[in-house]
Amino acid sequence: MKHAVITGGARGLGAATATRLRREGIRVTTVDVAGDVDEVLDVTDCAAIDELAGRIGPVDILINSAGVVGPNMPLVDTSVEQWRATFEVNVMGTVSMMSAFIPGMKARGWGRVVNFASMAGKDGNPNLAVYSASKAAVIALTKSAGKELATSGVLVNSIAPAVIATPMNDETARDVLDHITSLIPMQRVGTAEEVAELVAWLASERVSFSTGAVYDISGGRATY
Repeated sequence: MKHAVITGGARGLGAATATRLRREGIRVTTVDVAGDVDEVLDVTDCAAIDELAGRIGPVDILINSAGVVGPNMPLVDTSVEQWRATFEVNVMGTVSMMSAFIPGMKARGWGRVVNFASMAGKDGNPNLAVYSASKAAVIALTKSAGKELATSGVLVNSIAPAVIATPMNDETARDVLDHITSLIPMQRVGTAEEVAELVAWLASERVSFSTGAVYDISGGRATY
């Protein structure tokens, strides 16, 4: 039985992905800073990540879903502290989880990593410069890691959702949400279950010739 670790697993896309992978018979360990999860873990705590990796046994699938929106304000009004706090979760948390679990995957010759980016990381959203920049970093991280591991049996891909109906978007300013929803040709937001289907595919053996890629799930918004 394959074993998956999902960060941000208490709610939203992480929780939906956990439900979907369990339906495929995959053993899932959900982690989050709080909530109904298997392991309470802060992805900015490297020591805690290393302890988890040493305790839960081999991991075949890593889903990096943990993330924060960060400040909703013009770039010039943001602070260095806000940038650091957002990047610590969205970027360094992803890096730390990958660093902890990829070596075991590589040693066993098989693994799947799916990093949650965002359309904001490709397009840039107004008044979300910090979040947009952090998700662009996740995309670049995925591309680099995918190339590094291309012959190892470990595939690293990312997804770039547009607006999805999740609790995290409840924290986003209404005018910002209205703007980015208006950019979707399907004229609706996506659902967590729709995203989980894409993640389940990327986490499976059905993917064999794709790594370092960014998969849009945007209702037609993406143009590149």
